[in-house]
Amino acid sequence: MKLGVIADDFTGASDIALTLAEAGMSVTQFIGVPEDKADAELDAGVVALKSRTAPVDEAVADSLAACEWLLAQGAEQIVLKVCSTFDSTPEGNIGPVLEALAKRTGAKHIVTSPAFPENGRSVYQGHLFVQDVLLNECGMQDHPLTPMRDPDLRRVLSAQSSWEIGHVPTQIVTQGAQHIRAALPPGPAMVIVDAIHDADLIEIGKAVKGQPLICGGSGIALGLPANFDVVPTTSKWPSFQGPGVILSGSCSRATRAQVSFYQRNNPAFEVSAEAVVSGEITAQHLTEWVLDQVKVPLVFSSADPEEIRAAQHKFGPEKAAQAIETLFSELAALLSERGVTRMIVAGGETSGAVVNGLNARALSIGPRIAPGVPAVRMVDKPLALALKSGNFGTEDFFVTALSMMERTA
Repeated sequence: MKLGVIADDFTGASDIALTLAEAGMSVTQFIGVPEDKADAELDAGVVALKSRTAPVDEAVADSLAACEWLLAQGAEQIVLKVCSTFDSTPEGNIGPVLEALAKRTGAKHIVTSPAFPENGRSVYQGHLFVQDVLLNECGMQDHPLTPMRDPDLRRVLSAQSSWEIGHVPTQIVTQGAQHIRAALPPGPAMVIVDAIHDADLIEIGKAVKGQPLICGGSGIALGLPANFDVVPTTSKWPSFQGPGVILSGSCSRATRAQVSFYQRNNPAFEVSAEAVVSGEITAQHLTEWVLDQVKVPLVFSSADPEEIRAAQHKFGPEKAAQAIETLFSELAALLSERGVTRMIVAGGETSGAVVNGLNARALSIGPRIAPGVPAVRMVDKPLALALKSGNFGTEDFFVTALSMMERTA
């Protein structure tokens, strides 16, 4: 194995796996830390964890376990893949996990950039932008678990780490890899590196050649395969013609627009936290409703921020979120048993719940559906998935994903 990736959620794992696969690497997405050795022919292994919103100690322990396994497979470089909105809390988890991984790998300075220009994420003067607005104005300030109210990534990391926080500005990045490398501090530091265009990320990739640890969104991987003399290729995909379902637990603006677009002409069932906590709605009930539909149905809990706050106030944020995740996990398992072969899932936490419910251990990466979102398939059963980060995709994403899964590529 050349490259080892530790992803803090399941959609992020698919995202970076797609970037590496399109660059020509043979990639497998593993669900949790595998017990067995990886295929000797594998170029990159992506270990998908559910550590983005886990308690700090748990996130650190899981990330170190993933790191140990990847290093044992021969990985020469470790990438901590985080969300392109860098969402976390003042306690972590990005800073503490990076510190622990740095100690294990011997890394001194850790280049960090969540930029993903193709999806509108850019870092300029150390600040994270989503399209043309700062991070704290894009809707992430209302995230139910990790609200982001500060776009300055230097301050975000400073609150989470005792390390020095450095910065390489655009003026240096545009001069190329040698200048980026020369600007990195000699001592321990987490270094936010500006990136506005894909070309910036390519140069960052060249600059980190040989470094044991880096951190970023999927964009950070654009320049890495070339360091291992890998050339672009095209993945193969079998047709999945069976029954489908869309499961959405994301509350992002993009997902709510996708839900609104899809339900205009298709069956949709809205799930509220109150109905789930009270037992009014169960996975068995939803399974029967899904299978009764002629068109591919949508089951969603993508409420607006005011509804989320009301549910959190009534039940507590953890109980409300856990109830929804458990429902989607059980629903996915039941639908798979009843013959559903296509699942579109929106939201990182929801994707984690669904994949766990399916008892998936590894996913094969297929073609791109949208920037940052590939079609993937389970390696041990005929089931296709699309695990979509909440903020990704145009409003017709669900339709596009269902159609692509049916086509052979």
